[in-house]
Amino acid sequence: MDKPQKILVAMSGGIDSSAVCLQLLDAGYEVVGMTMRVWDLPRQFAHAVQETATDGAQPALPPCPHGRVSIDAEPDFVLKARALAERLGIVHHVVDVRSEFHDTVARYFVDEYVQGRTPNPCVLCNRLFKFRLMQETADRLGCERMATGHYVRTEERDGHTYLLMGDDVRKDQSYFLWRVPQPVLRRCLFPLGRMEKPAVRDYLRSKGFPLCARQGESMEVCFVEGDYRDFLCSYDPDLAERVQGGWFVDTGGKRLGVHRGVPFYTVGQRKGLGIALGQPAYVLRLNAAKNTVVLGSEADLQCRHFLVEAPEVVCAEEFFTNSNLSVRVRYHSRPVRATVQALDDGRLLVSTQESVSAVTPGQSAVFYEGRRLVGGAIIASQRGLGAILEKVRE
Repeated sequence: MDKPQKILVAMSGGIDSSAVCLQLLDAGYEVVGMTMRVWDLPRQFAHAVQETATDGAQPALPPCPHGRVSIDAEPDFVLKARALAERLGIVHHVVDVRSEFHDTVARYFVDEYVQGRTPNPCVLCNRLFKFRLMQETADRLGCERMATGHYVRTEERDGHTYLLMGDDVRKDQSYFLWRVPQPVLRRCLFPLGRMEKPAVRDYLRSKGFPLCARQGESMEVCFVEGDYRDFLCSYDPDLAERVQGGWFVDTGGKRLGVHRGVPFYTVGQRKGLGIALGQPAYVLRLNAAKNTVVLGSEADLQCRHFLVEAPEVVCAEEFFTNSNLSVRVRYHSRPVRATVQALDDGRLLVSTQESVSAVTPGQSAVFYEGRRLVGGAIIASQRGLGAILEKVRE
């Protein structure tokens, strides 16, 4: 009898990765679990609060400097993943990369805001941490394949591995995976790609895991609890003082009032500006060098042309000749038809058939052909776009 194929599963202790473990065991794989510990938040230690309370009170845990709680404990998600592994009889490993994560992904997150850009930490983490660590751990443990609970699928085509949108459009996570390298994708399985969330919950209940099936889920940045501005000030205590006192300006440069500092605003923001102009105002642009925040109307946020940088495409020959491209400029946005033109400086000029709103430097522009992901790029500063459009039209 052939030995079962060994597969490494990224276990978060949540619904999706738990369902993946069960499905792969049912399919005859030898499953090995891996849980990544990148950051500690107080809410992840509910068990520790209960264990340390002596008078019925719920004492508050101390803050988490550099992503570490000041108690000798493991977070709930690690304990849940380990408990599931023990129940299923599979080996489980914890990879602790908190220090490295603090110095790279968290640092990038803060630096992008300081530079007037809006970061996309999940995209960076998937490339530099989650899938890299999975590959390294799989190699070390002799696992041929890897699996996660992402709602996506893969397709082999003409020697390339393409990501496909998950069948559950509301849960599709392909947008966050565009920077995962081809050699890694070739080894990955995504068992939930053809399932919808209610079906995953039903499956867990049918396998005897009703509590797991009822778990909630978080769609927020995993290392930020509450307002991202509080995180910035916690990570860099001198930040607010350094950047305070810049100007709100209109599209003509007229000063409208004083703001808190560029890092505390994002393109498209309307609420919480701290300024009254007698009509709704939106953040249009951020200039970190001048510490100015440009305000305008909702109509001013619309555009049909924008610049992107650092593109990565699956097949360049097909990408730049593809007449059926569409682009998403944020996770929850729907794809809109687009064309792409390569510029001499390595950037791309993206033109859409219909207007898109609040194109935000630092975020990802992800390109599709139908449901197939064919490339992605980082939305660049739009400074100089007008001159580029004039040149292209000549």
